[in-house]
Amino acid sequence: MPSLTEIDLGAKVVAKLTRRLLPFLFLLYIVAYLDRINVGFAALQMKGQLGFSDEVYGLGAGIFFAGYFFFQVPSNLALARVGARKWIAVIMVVWGIISASMIFVGSPRGFYFLRFLLGAAEAGFFPGMILYLRSWFPSAARARAIALFMTAAPLAGVIGGPISGLLLGVHGAHLMGWQWLFLIEGLPAVLLGGVVLAYLTDRPEIATWLTEEERSWLVGQLAHEEKPHPRASSHAFAAFASARVWILVVVYLGETTAAYGIGLWLPSLLRSVSGTSNFVVGLLSAIPYLVTMVAMVLVGTHSDRRRERKWHLAGSAFACAIGLGCAAYSTSTTADVVFLSVTLMAAFSMNGPFWATTTEMLSGTSAAAGIALINSFGNLGGFLGPYTIGLVRTWTGSFRGGLLTVGALLAVSGVLALLAYGKGPPPTHSPTP
Repeated sequence: MPSLTEIDLGAKVVAKLTRRLLPFLFLLYIVAYLDRINVGFAALQMKGQLGFSDEVYGLGAGIFFAGYFFFQVPSNLALARVGARKWIAVIMVVWGIISASMIFVGSPRGFYFLRFLLGAAEAGFFPGMILYLRSWFPSAARARAIALFMTAAPLAGVIGGPISGLLLGVHGAHLMGWQWLFLIEGLPAVLLGGVVLAYLTDRPEIATWLTEEERSWLVGQLAHEEKPHPRASSHAFAAFASARVWILVVVYLGETTAAYGIGLWLPSLLRSVSGTSNFVVGLLSAIPYLVTMVAMVLVGTHSDRRRERKWHLAGSAFACAIGLGCAAYSTSTTADVVFLSVTLMAAFSMNGPFWATTTEMLSGTSAAAGIALINSFGNLGGFLGPYTIGLVRTWTGSFRGGLLTVGALLAVSGVLALLAYGKGPPPTHSPTP
């Protein structure tokens, strides 16, 4: 049983980690997520100007995740080898340049090519951040840390919606509004890549901003948690042979199908119902992301406090499926905003409990491969969601069929989450700080 002094020290260390690391990583993820979804706002203008159908746009929006899929595992293994500081800096500069290069798109083939390259360049960022948080935060504080970090994704929507709507109205220097959008929103990744080199610390053992006592406690705590348990392996590719890991892949596939399917079609969904201007659509699109930020933190914190993952995850999946079903039949702007808010809120709220337990299942080198495996296969939903919705709309002229299809997948994810966690999450060895 830990002493009161040890509990106080643990709480102090976690608080310092939260202040030092999360705000900066939060900023990086805002930039990453905005570069990933800003094509949804650009589509309001570029589809008409370039003559792209809904199917072409849906394929181009989703093909980002094909590049993401093929390059994620090697990228995360490279990060584990060379360190987060150098690797994250490099990939941020590369993806920022590619994102800004979207201004040169003039054909479907060019659109597909650059979106694929963007996904390949950004492939190592998110799983690298999960691995990085795992290497700093004790397991008892990890779901909340991950949830706080991942609120950057909906915040990118809150910030990016109005800004992107305004940028669509900018014209000059032979560039249209959608081109200015890609150029201006791609540059921060390049600039922040340099800041990463100066600010991030690769591992706790060399963190000069921790006192010797704090550093000793953190290193010891993480080493204690690293001891393998029956469901964990230190072999780099042990995760590939785990049936439970593949069930989690499907669970995560449902989450990403909904999150990106709705996120990348959100401006068009709202425009189809409201018929308002680009700027107003940008403002309306910020509402679902705003409520999602609050829900993510509440669900992640509650999951940590109760030490329960299964129902937090499955319940969020079922709520998302219900929200999609209601959104499919809504006919007013208010109802659409409400149901789409429920959908995004529930989908994103799956992330905290999902990744907290996933990182507890894996140890040693297998963590890098396992996290990347789940994220790469699971993120194929980022291709499946946008393309399915676009394809069904091209066939039927309506969003309804696509939304119902995605909702059905979320219901399956909820059932599989109950099965995967049927015996409870693997044991954690740390006291709650």
